[in-house]
Order: sequence, then C-alpha cells, then structure tokens
Amino acid sequence: MRIFGKRSRWVIAIVLLLAIGGTVWFARSNLAASTTPTYETSTARTGDLEVTISSAGTLTPKEMVEVGAQVSGQLEELFVDVGDEVEKGQLLAQIDATIAQNTVEAQQAQLNALYASRRQQTASLKLAKADAERASMLFEADAIARADYEASVSELEISEGKLDAINAQIAQQTSSLRADEANLEFTKIYAPITGTVVSLSASEGQTLNANQTAPIIMTIADLGIMTVEADVSEADVLRVAKGQQAWFTTLGDSDHKWETEVRQVLPTPEIVNDVVLYKALLDVENPNGILRSDMTAQVFFIQGQAEDAIIIPVTALQARPERPEGTQGQRAARPEGESTQSDRATNGPRQALRAAREQYPDAEMGMVLKLNANGEAIPQPVLVGLQTRTSAEILFGLSEGDEVVTGQVTIQPKQSTERRDNNQRRPMGPPPV
Repeated sequence: MRIFGKRSRWVIAIVLLLAIGGTVWFARSNLAASTTPTYETSTARTGDLEVTISSAGTLTPKEMVEVGAQVSGQLEELFVDVGDEVEKGQLLAQIDATIAQNTVEAQQAQLNALYASRRQQTASLKLAKADAERASMLFEADAIARADYEASVSELEISEGKLDAINAQIAQQTSSLRADEANLEFTKIYAPITGTVVSLSASEGQTLNANQTAPIIMTIADLGIMTVEADVSEADVLRVAKGQQAWFTTLGDSDHKWETEVRQVLPTPEIVNDVVLYKALLDVENPNGILRSDMTAQVFFIQGQAEDAIIIPVTALQARPERPEGTQGQRAARPEGESTQSDRATNGPRQALRAAREQYPDAEMGMVLKLNANGEAIPQPVLVGLQTRTSAEILFGLSEGDEVVTGQVTIQPKQSTERRDNNQRRPMGPPPV
C-alpha cells in the first residue's frame, strides 16, 4: 500500500533541505554573534600629571623662643597673656628687684670708697715724689746720708704701688657692680623676638629659682613663617634634596595646597619602632595665621610634572610581544631600490617614532591596543613619560580622544539565553505534512 505519492516525497525532501539549511545558517550566525569581541576602553585625554613622594609631617613655628628668668625672685607682674602680639624689646614681666637693687647700692658704695682711697693715695704719692726729689738734691750736695736718700726713694715706690693696687680694686669693683646692675636689669623680662605669646609657664606671685636652671616664664613664636617637619623614610630620602619643590595639605583643609620647597634634610635620622626616618624641613609663609603649631600635614615632594599632556590609565599599557628567536634585525632579501607598498606605508610611522625617541631619550617604549574606526584593537607603539599608580603620560603615539583598551577582551553574545533555549527545545525533525 503506498502511503506517500511521488509528489509528496518531493515536498518532504524540499522541506528537509530547507530545515537543514536553516539550521546550518542559524548555527553559523549564532557562532559569529557569540564571538563578537568587546573591550573595556578608556579615552586618551589632555591634562596635568604629577609624580610625588608622600610623607607625614608636623607644623612648628620656624622661630620660637622660650623666655626664662636669669635671676631668682618672686614674679611680681605679667604684662602679657597667651595670644598677645609682642614686639622685640617689649617689657613682658617684672621680678621682685629688692635684693638686686640693694646689692647694686652696696657695690656702688664700695666703689665710691675705693675712689676716695685713690684720691688719698694720689696725694700721698705726690708728697712722696717731692720728698724723693728733695732727698736726691741733698744727697748730691752731700747734705744727707745715703740711708735717708734711699728711704725717700723707697717711700716713693711704695706709694706708687699702693695707687696701682687701689686702681686694680676699683676695676674689680666696677666689674662686680656691672654684674649686679645686669642682675638688676634681669628682673625685667623683655621680648627677645617679635611674635606671639603661645604659652605661659609661670603666674604672678610665683617664686622663681634660677640657681640651677633658668625657669621658663613663657614661650614666644613667630607665626608668620611656619616649618613643616616631614618624616621621610630611608627608601625615599635619596630622592629628596634641598630646593626641591613640594606642597602639603592639612587635616582641617585638605583642599588647600600650600606650595613650598625643601629648606634642609637633617643628616641624623630618628629611629621609631625600628623604622629609620629623616627630617625634611620646609618653610611656608603664614600671613593670616591659618597654620598653627602641631598641625598634621600630608607632604608631597614633587619628582616630576607634566602640563597639557596626553594621559591614559596605566592599565592601558600592554606587554610588548617578543619577536621569534632569530628574526630580530633580519629582513627578507630584496633587490636594491625595490620597496613594497607595505614598506612605504610603515616607513613614515617608523621615522616618526625614531625622531620621537631622539627627542625624548629618557622615555620608555610601550605598547597599547588602540581601537580603529571599525572597533578593532590594533597594537600601537608609544613613548611613556611620567607614571603614577593610576595614570601614564604618553609622549608619542596617541592623540586626545583616541580609544585604548584598558581591560581584558570579553565575549558578548548577541542572542539572549531565552532565545537559545527556545532553539534547543525546537524539534529538529521534519514538520508534519
């Protein structure tokens, strides 16, 4: 019994061929769609780049003086308070001067007594000199004995010696008087510098004992110029030098950059918990008094700067592929004067790269994947300048707006999972007639 006729068999064959062709076309298109590459990219931009070394520091006044007492006594009066502005030579405090004043008066009285003794001795010397001259004339006239003559001469020398001794006592007493007068003057405390009273260590009525150490009364600092004491690790200290540009911020105002330079790097380090730290000193003007003592600063020592440079992320720099062994520096033999179209196309970029390397001898060779107009990633040699942890300066090879690959290539299927599941569930046999 014939189930299908001749015409029916042809229909079934045509349907099978169409189904097989559709399946093949669908598989190929699905494979091509599923292998379409996409990239994580970034755009080369123009901007400023700065390479720095960072460290922590503390602010202190550049000039700060602890004002102490050189004499003992009761602090009678303080003429300033914390925060007051003072000028150099201004009277700050007064110590009880009773004992120092009495000592000066006593020394002056002794000096006056010595002056009187000198006048008396001067008169005695004058008389002894006259007696000696008269004795000399009489001795020459053989009118007196030699013993009388020698006694007169000896009396003259004794008078001269006594006057010299009195003069020496006067000089000694004068020196003692000057010292006591200085001690009397030390009972008045004057400002050694122009600045601000930042602290008081004594109060009115307090007894000061200056016999062993000078007691501190107050501290004056010039807050117009502050110094940042930055702790630089031994790994970075060789890259920090006098005159190097730097800037810092404070915890209270991290947006304000204070620009300065390194004044000095102290040669002797401090060892804190087995960590070797060197002090770098940086001075900065503080006209408005914004910076204060013991503020914490984040210091950045500038290693390099670039303005209006082409900048890309560091992740865009690719490892340069190595040439196969034995192919470096080798070219296929070609008759002299003959060049291919490929050689002519690449000759210009190579010459430009060679000229750029001569212009930037310290730059490093690098490689990036640059997207062309078709979205294809093409290797592009570049010259890399300054680098930070996140960005790199491109001296040659890229322009502003170029797209570079920053991440790994991924596969992005164009067909959804739902459609793929439906295709898998669709029966592959011929449709019913």
